[in-house]
Amino acid sequence: MRPQKINSIFSPISQLPGVGPKIEGLFNRMGIYRYIHFLWHIPYNLIKREKHRNIHEAKINSLVTLKLKILEHKPSRFKRQPYRIHCLCEDTPIDIVYFYARHPVIRSTLPIGKERYVSGKLEFFRNNFQITHPSYVIKAEHLNEMKDVEPIYGLTAGLSQRIVLKYMQKILTSLPELEEWIEEKYTNKYSFHSWKESLLTIHNPEKIEDLINNNIFRRRLAFDELLAHQLAIAIIRNSNQKKRGISFDSNQKIVQEFIKSLPFQLTKSQLDAWSEINNDLSSDNQMVRLLQGDVGSGKTIVALLGMIQSISSGYQAAMMVPTSILANQHFKNISKLVSSLSIKVLILTGKDKGRSRIEKIEKIKNGSAQIIIGTHALIQDDVSFKSIGLVVIDEQHRFGVFQRMAFTYKGLKPSILVMSATPIPRTLSLAAYGDMDESRITEKPIGRLPIITTSLSIYKEKNLIERLKEKLKTNNKVYWICPLVEESEEIDLKAATIRFENLKNIFKNKVLLIHGRLPEKEKEEIMEKFQNQDFNILVSTTVIEVGIDIKEATTIIIEHSERFGLAQLHQLRGRVGRNDIQSNCILLHKDNMGENAKKRIKKMKETTDGFEIAEEDLKIRGPGEVLGRKQSGLPSFKLADLSFDSDLLEDVRESVLNTISLDPKLISKKGENLRHLLYLFERDVAIKTLMAG
Repeated sequence: MRPQKINSIFSPISQLPGVGPKIEGLFNRMGIYRYIHFLWHIPYNLIKREKHRNIHEAKINSLVTLKLKILEHKPSRFKRQPYRIHCLCEDTPIDIVYFYARHPVIRSTLPIGKERYVSGKLEFFRNNFQITHPSYVIKAEHLNEMKDVEPIYGLTAGLSQRIVLKYMQKILTSLPELEEWIEEKYTNKYSFHSWKESLLTIHNPEKIEDLINNNIFRRRLAFDELLAHQLAIAIIRNSNQKKRGISFDSNQKIVQEFIKSLPFQLTKSQLDAWSEINNDLSSDNQMVRLLQGDVGSGKTIVALLGMIQSISSGYQAAMMVPTSILANQHFKNISKLVSSLSIKVLILTGKDKGRSRIEKIEKIKNGSAQIIIGTHALIQDDVSFKSIGLVVIDEQHRFGVFQRMAFTYKGLKPSILVMSATPIPRTLSLAAYGDMDESRITEKPIGRLPIITTSLSIYKEKNLIERLKEKLKTNNKVYWICPLVEESEEIDLKAATIRFENLKNIFKNKVLLIHGRLPEKEKEEIMEKFQNQDFNILVSTTVIEVGIDIKEATTIIIEHSERFGLAQLHQLRGRVGRNDIQSNCILLHKDNMGENAKKRIKKMKETTDGFEIAEEDLKIRGPGEVLGRKQSGLPSFKLADLSFDSDLLEDVRESVLNTISLDPKLISKKGENLRHLLYLFERDVAIKTLMAG
């Protein structure tokens, strides 16, 4: 039960006077659902208004506050005409201008013969001073309501700064007094002010320095957010470790025989990772482990060893992946690899309907399906396992922590192995996966050649087409990735369609097109055609970024590569180089690139080491999009910025370890304060874990 003293700031915003369904919907679009969400929506800039008695002292195009006398209203006769109000500032004429104005409202706001203080941008148009759509029109007695320095907040269409400010100030006046939860050694080290003072200052900045990333008020709130997140992870982990997991048979005979039967040799890195995983599986505790490995480093085969170990110990194993295409790919590959072991492999995706789905669910329930590969369909309510021992989650950054936990409540307490082909810098790994142990595969499979990466001006596209004509004579397969345009799927699709038509005119019936809007079945059919039929070029949006494994593909062309993040470029590059033939990645770019784009392309040409690339990506772009498009697996921090706050994270981790060792149930006075913090950042799952014992 949330403490009474903080209950009020969790009220839904619909309870604020004047917030109807329309305004509520606009705030919701910005992630503001409750009073408290206003607090985390911090300003990114500020404006300064200057009061002037005389209009001639003011600068044109600056924000001014003037005392005006209203002389005459000139309403608009037609829809597109401006509504003008003639006024005087001392003896100087000035107009206030509105477009699409509601006449009665304007007349009551600016009554003829009265004086009003008007604030807005001063313009000089057709030999006349004017202010268009002033942000404030107020009576003299209310002048103190308007601040000389005003924060600027991110908005959505339909909301104005004034509306956001109005409700923000209402919330800030009702902030509760809360006792300190950060240890004194850290408040002294960073010279932190209190939680409440930090919030009030950052929402009422007096100078731009109050808003920059390294200002002490934002850093204090970032420490709070990181502390709440890490503490919640530690509480859940501590609770999990107290509960017995499944202890697998430590006899590896079947696994060792399987390794010997493989048509390739495992790398030392793969064997080391398997050793760590096997130690976890043989213990009494539930395994929750992150397996990181570069694209094509052979993570799946290591995970498969764990699945075989689970089955030889009498349990089922499941693998959850983000797309049906990937599920089908794993199903075919794994079925082939384990065919000599008589293991029954089943696939379950959202495509399975009716009788087929019912039959598959029954096989999972009665245990006749031993390895189950699927999408989100695996965690739906009607799916229950007879004896789930190990869950492997592939491309884990596509899934959140609660989707991982869903398997824990499917009866038994299975071990969980999550895999990421997007190498994650240590700072992000600590922040996102503090609840997991970590294994890394750092070598490529034996016999793989490094991918040669080159860059080429997009204006030399004709030369590239000529080279492609030569390359395709040897029946190579090529990916042509179309530009990422500001997260707009519609524009991405248009770019891909135009490129497809262009290449089809040149290469005739050798070209296919795939994009995210196609139904899953159609995507699978296209990938099947590309892999097994006489098609040489696949034009695609970034839909092929994750996990696609076509060994015949030896070239990838990334158009407008300057628009992609480093990690995403590296992920895309990993679609080739999956055999012992030399593969190439060609980065097409415009000539006048920004500095960061140049750095990214330079780094791609210098190295194929995903971990090095991830660290560089964090430096260049910060953590917000370090996994390409925003993914649900990373914590979405509202205040903390890990490219600035990695030093805080180290101290936060130390503080959490202290707390968990001395007061694991948070029953001390400091523990009670920390519970307030967990509620403030909506880490209620940790409180529920504590209450459940």
